[in-house]
Amino acid sequence: MSEAEKPLLIKRYASRRLYNTETSDYVTLEDIAGFIRAGREVQIVDLKSGDDLTRQYLLQIVAEHESKGENVLPINVLTDLVRSYTTEVQSVVPQFLAMSFDMFRNGQAKMLENLSTLPNPMAGVPGFEDLVKQQEAFMKSLIGGMPSMPGWSGSGPAREDEGSEAPASADELAQIKKQLAELQKKLSKL
Repeated sequence: MSEAEKPLLIKRYASRRLYNTETSDYVTLEDIAGFIRAGREVQIVDLKSGDDLTRQYLLQIVAEHESKGENVLPINVLTDLVRSYTTEVQSVVPQFLAMSFDMFRNGQAKMLENLSTLPNPMAGVPGFEDLVKQQEAFMKSLIGGMPSMPGWSGSGPAREDEGSEAPASADELAQIKKQLAELQKKLSKL
């Protein structure tokens, strides 16, 4: 197994400091979140007992992001998770969540793949290209570092008539960001 395939081993010392065994330095929860966003698997173990603490620390990372206003989990989902700990459904929830996230990732990959394949019968519709750009910008911000997205190249669709696309100007990016923010506001109201 190559270095990139093996989980990055982080050891927790009695002082609760986290030690990266590959780089021989101490790391923070934000560092660990960065490793994960970069696509690296991480395993956190207690140095003294050898207990696997990965789940505990991943939950702590999620809780910290949620407390900073980076709300990904809606209240009703959190409520249902809490309920699942007190019912017989508890044994099914982890499998359901894992399957749901796999389906989510696969759906994103397929949607991005479909967006990037032109010619498209809709390509002649006025405003279609703007819609495609908005969707790509939205998906890129939504994905925001999820590395396991097969088919995602991060580039826009290639147009037959123009060859390669010039990079978007700052004004175009600002307009897309503004439109994305407006869409997010509308979605949050729903």
